Amino acid sequence: METREVLRNRRSVRDFTDDKVDRDILLDILETSTFSPSWSNFQPIRYNIIENEDLKNKIAENCFMGYKLNSKILKRAAGVVVLSYVDNLSGTYSLSSNQSKKGDTWAMFDAGIVANQFALASYDKGVSTVILGYFDEDKLSDIIKIRDGEIIAAIIAYGYEKHHPNPPKRKSLNEVVRFFD
Repeated sequence: METREVLRNRRSVRDFTDDKVDRDILLDILETSTFSPSWSNFQPIRYNIIENEDLKNKIAENCFMGYKLNSKILKRAAGVVVLSYVDNLSGTYSLSSNQSKKGDTWAMFDAGIVANQFALASYDKGVSTVILGYFDEDKLSDIIKIRDGEIIAAIIAYGYEKHHPNPPKRKSLNEVVRFFD
């Protein structure tokens, strides 16, 4: 698939078939995703893969603070990636007092890059995704027993789409781009 095609046609999918994603395909997607850039190449992102139906349903039923759409999405997904990051790694130089104003918040930026790269790599392999950010981090951390020193950044539901969503309505380039000649 051409890069331009992937970038223009990948959509957030919220309704999946019952088909499972082959482990080799998932491993290829994960391997591609690990090439994502990160702040000073510290690579703080960790992937927590949930394919167990009982665990996936426990997350769906307990971690979305009453937001039923996210619960439905998770239950229908073939699997779930819980992206986490190592705390106090990205955006810091322990030997330098010269820090960015963003401090250690770069980890969320790094997580966003990884989430998008995972979504694009998935689409390239025919697997659809949706990135979810509204969840109870504490409950999710307890349920999956997140490792010490890690913070959950996002959830990515993945699987095979039932139908391909229409393209989003988007603003014209004149509304979103400024040139300084």
